[in-house]
Amino acid sequence: MKGFGIVKGLGVTLKHIYDTYAEDFKAGRKRYYNEDGVRQRMTHDTKGIFTVNYPEERLPVAENFRYVPFLVYDEVDGEKVPRCTACGICSKVCPSQCIWITRAEDPETGKPLKTPANFAIDIDLCMNCGYCAEYCPFDAIKMDHDYELASYDRIVNVHHKDRLLKPASYYAEIRPTYYALEQQAKAEAAAKKAARRAPKEGQEGGRERPARPERRERRQRPERKERPDKTEE
Repeated sequence: MKGFGIVKGLGVTLKHIYDTYAEDFKAGRKRYYNEDGVRQRMTHDTKGIFTVNYPEERLPVAENFRYVPFLVYDEVDGEKVPRCTACGICSKVCPSQCIWITRAEDPETGKPLKTPANFAIDIDLCMNCGYCAEYCPFDAIKMDHDYELASYDRIVNVHHKDRLLKPASYYAEIRPTYYALEQQAKAEAAAKKAARRAPKEGQEGGRERPARPERRERRQRPERKERPDKTEE
């Protein structure tokens, strides 16, 4: 029958509209403008269609969601100590080349230090691939969840060190699973290192080192006699 497919499609649309309003009247205002309502609408049991009223409503971000990178720092004696050593691996593996690093130098000796003097990321060039976080050997750079970074000023989109630095507690908050795995791996590595050191320290503490044998005096070679010259004979 001609036109039956169109009628069937319109029936599906009308069913969605009916389910939407039926669920709205049943739940009332609890379905909108709160986090629980948004999560309930995201489940497989929900019926009908709905609109996320942004910015009043925001969809919860998954733990594996990644946006622009940020630098992690640890708090040591009340000071911010960045994990970054300015090795430059992240800038080398970056496909879009949006990372620039300047290594700090000792003002007295001029020797390079294992910390960045400046660290900049152009978020307009960043493609959020996560290579920098994946290749960093010190877990110093991670992918953020903050996606509300729109601006009318182009210069503001170049994030420098002060803006990129965030505490390790923030990383633990947005990625608790990965943070727990990293802490477990660090603890296991520290335990293995301590286990390797324990036998050596026990041997050095329990046994006395054998005395070195005295050096033998070097024998002197006999003086070489000069051969008589044949011309004199």
